[in-house]
Amino acid sequence: MNNNNLTSQQLKDLDSLFELVSDRQLKDFGNISASSKSDGSLITSCDLWSDKTIVEALSKIAPNEGVLSEEGGKLVPNTNAYWIVDPLDGTTNFAAGIPYWSISVARFVDGAPQSSFLIIPTLKKKFVAIKGEGVWLNSKKIEVNNNQQSECVSLCSRSIKILQKNPNSIFPGKIRLLGVSSLNLTSVAMGQTFGAIESTPKIWDIAAAWLLLEELNCSIEWLEINPMHLTTEQDLKDTNFPLIASRTKEKMKVLRPWGSLLFKN
Repeated sequence: MNNNNLTSQQLKDLDSLFELVSDRQLKDFGNISASSKSDGSLITSCDLWSDKTIVEALSKIAPNEGVLSEEGGKLVPNTNAYWIVDPLDGTTNFAAGIPYWSISVARFVDGAPQSSFLIIPTLKKKFVAIKGEGVWLNSKKIEVNNNQQSECVSLCSRSIKILQKNPNSIFPGKIRLLGVSSLNLTSVAMGQTFGAIESTPKIWDIAAAWLLLEELNCSIEWLEINPMHLTTEQDLKDTNFPLIASRTKEKMKVLRPWGSLLFKN
């Protein structure tokens, strides 16, 4: 392991933290109401509790490392290593009683994801990715397999507009809308879909899944802004990172013309 990696004790502490937050989310699921934020997205008291609990725990698990979170500070921290947190990605699903959301946490070193943690409480799945070392699902290492075949493509709700912009062409896959950016991308990494097009993801939506994709040899194409070029103290509150993710470079060629339609008037 290199010196930038988390220690075994830190990993154990993180595991306990995510179990605590997962348990609380599962208890609140179906028993909580949501309100609208200024940007029109939803939030619940469980989002706020989860964010506060994770951020406070990270300050003890990894002292002196900054944190950027969806429900907290949104400036790129001025520390070499920092964390990006989405405490409950998929609040609309969560609030509507749809059992599909995630806890998405990534640790960045030198501006790039070095380790990430993506938990799906209802499915009892926990993904851990470490740069250069691979991906584990529930402590079992995932073998890279780009030969997995799928006919499905994940779209976000805002990227559906590309279908209207090209009505005379047949979309090259069976469309799936999971309603959760991090899990749309994870579906590509796991071979459940062969690609995903995301129109307006924020950095906390994609941070954890980004490393899963890279470690499982998938392709990512940033359509507007490359998050590798973030600067200290940059405010990411209103910054989108539209992208295409695919299982292979060949599939990227198939999806690229459709992704370009996101920016066509």
